[in-house]
Amino acid sequence: MYKLFLSLICAASLSAEMVGGVAIVVKGNEITLLDIKKEMMASKVDAKMASDILIRKKLELAETTERNIDVSNEEVYEDIKKTASRNNLSISQFYEAVRNSNGLTSEEIKESVKSKLLSQKLYSAISLAQMAQPSDSEIEEYYKLHKDSFVHPASFSVVIYESKDKVKLNQKREKPIFLSSDIQSNEQTLPYEGLPPELASLLEKTEENKFTQVIPDAKGGYVCFYMKKMIYNKESSLDSIKDQIANHLMGQKREQVLSDYFARLRIGADIKILRMPE
Repeated sequence: MYKLFLSLICAASLSAEMVGGVAIVVKGNEITLLDIKKEMMASKVDAKMASDILIRKKLELAETTERNIDVSNEEVYEDIKKTASRNNLSISQFYEAVRNSNGLTSEEIKESVKSKLLSQKLYSAISLAQMAQPSDSEIEEYYKLHKDSFVHPASFSVVIYESKDKVKLNQKREKPIFLSSDIQSNEQTLPYEGLPPELASLLEKTEENKFTQVIPDAKGGYVCFYMKKMIYNKESSLDSIKDQIANHLMGQKREQVLSDYFARLRIGADIKILRMPE
């Protein structure tokens, strides 16, 4: 019996080692089988594509180290503060909103923001000198070819539910006939223009006759929206989205420069592929 128990422990240990074992080494940085499987699930891609994504991330990490690029805690805090302010939230409310949406802890949010800022600095160092701002004719041509991409609701007809009690708001979402004196409601038509980008995106993704998730509000309570109707689509004028198109075109140019750069870097990098998930 003892030998059987011992063999089961050894088998379980070997299995765990295989699941989390090293699969790829990129310039001394390890990628495990578990890393690849997590990326496959997160990005909904196959093992090869997940591996390519992770190799690119490791190459970026090595580049930031070699170029002595760093991000301070103050820079991370300022970025989080700006994002929270843009959505009319305090820092703590922002953390709670992200935790409710993505399940991330405050430390994981900080790490994610730091990673984003490191990438931005690296991308600027690599690509800025190689890119020219798009001309007016480029912007106008892109607008004419992609007009459908710049159509959005003019406004949203919603019922806004507010409460200090998050649990009761969730009960309202799950069972609309639920009534509570702790929940206040009012019906409004919210114009698309002028809404914080994240709220506009949340409402745009919400189906008619459905609730949004519960999110913190700027008054220390919680709010959710019941979507009654999205009111007719509105085509954005070229003048109103010129900067948006310019940023998009710059993003495309930058991604091409970066893709070419990291493709060349990968060819000469010390990358060892040991095994892949089955």
